[in-house]
Amino acid sequence: MKKVMKQLLLVSIVLCFIFTSACSEQQKANADKNQVLTIIRNVTSEPANMDPTFSDDSAAFEVFRSIMEGLVALDEKAQPQPAIAKEWTVSEDGLVYTFKLRPTKWSNGDPLTAHDFEFAWKRMLDSKNKGRAEYAYQLFYLKNGEKYQQGKAKAEEVGVKATSDDTLVVNLEQPVPYFLSLTSTPAYFPLNKKVVESDPNWAKNADTYVSNGPFKIKTWIHDQKIELVKNENYWDKGKVRLKQINLPFVNSAQTAYQMFLSNQADYIAGNSIPADLTPQLLKEGKAKSIPDTTPYFFIFNMKKKPLNNEKIRRAFSLAIDRKAIVEKVAQGGQKVATGLVPWGIPDPAANKDFTDAHPAYVPETAKAEEAKRLLEEGMKEEGITELPEITFDYNTGELHKKIAETVQQMWKKNLGVDVQLRNSELKVFLDRIDKGDFVIARMGIGADYLDPMSFLDLYLTGGD
Repeated sequence: MKKVMKQLLLVSIVLCFIFTSACSEQQKANADKNQVLTIIRNVTSEPANMDPTFSDDSAAFEVFRSIMEGLVALDEKAQPQPAIAKEWTVSEDGLVYTFKLRPTKWSNGDPLTAHDFEFAWKRMLDSKNKGRAEYAYQLFYLKNGEKYQQGKAKAEEVGVKATSDDTLVVNLEQPVPYFLSLTSTPAYFPLNKKVVESDPNWAKNADTYVSNGPFKIKTWIHDQKIELVKNENYWDKGKVRLKQINLPFVNSAQTAYQMFLSNQADYIAGNSIPADLTPQLLKEGKAKSIPDTTPYFFIFNMKKKPLNNEKIRRAFSLAIDRKAIVEKVAQGGQKVATGLVPWGIPDPAANKDFTDAHPAYVPETAKAEEAKRLLEEGMKEEGITELPEITFDYNTGELHKKIAETVQQMWKKNLGVDVQLRNSELKVFLDRIDKGDFVIARMGIGADYLDPMSFLDLYLTGGD
């Protein structure tokens, strides 16, 4: 899940999870024959928001993978390749990108033009959407992008302009080496201006949703499932082999696993695999561990006293044994992350992996004595002798629950602090985070592009 933080501190309690997947030979054969694939992965509950301007959850992003497309698409090596843009040029100073768009249509048959990109990007930056458009900061690279969001520049001064139906000119504040990759992300997706402006609820139902990717939404039964079918208006439809993709909302790992065993699901991954079965499934070769750049971490609400105190936050962090969680709880081939940027992300300046170029930010194992000392010092600084009620929030998922219970025990053992656990469905969970109705909460973040800034931009002011 990409960033869902508003004026919060990112706490470096990080685990790098490697998702697990499984697929039998019989199911592969069925998928090829029927051209229908049923997946249980990130869409385990109703997406919080399917409007790309306002989306910030993994469920929506999982659907976007199949139904939306930007100027470029990333290949298997995370390198940008032509998508809606058939070609582009970059000025010598790296400040001006000129994209030439290929002829293509929206799923409803409307022509897709450069004006749809200009409209979408400026909508994301519009000050009226500040606070709702969580990813607006990713467009601050545009000339006057941040100023426009702050009401200090006009829309026509923002560095994106459709000079014709098939030409989009982009001006940047400064050279950005990963800008092309950025244009593959949801923040840079186009939007059908006519549809969006005529129906404020366009992104809430299947019959009104308009997209431009290889698939389109056929069925959307809220809180149950989403079904996608091949988009006949997609520019490269000849390469789309599947006829349909089914995305049932299954938040029980046991249920998902039974669906897989009974051939009701072709692919399950991550939290959809029972945590207690994972080691055995891996050992027997019935499941596979694959690398994934998605660190798992906790966030503190700094507006909730006494978590405004740095020492108290550090105490909670140091009281956690990350290594024990990976080896005894998750047990899926994960690695202990000692910083926010995971393995596999290059550091362009050092010309090597970021994790090799920088020291560990947090320890792998708990530092109980130091944690207790910091807690005592922090409480003394805040003038309190006991902590108020501390609640830890997590969204529904078997592994999330196991990790929450484990960390709860660690905080009790190493700090003597009783922490209450609160579970909720993804949509409710994200709403609580956005409203600041939490004290500590779990979070995850996936790489949008192959650069450390895909993670480090969380530390920027406004980097929600």
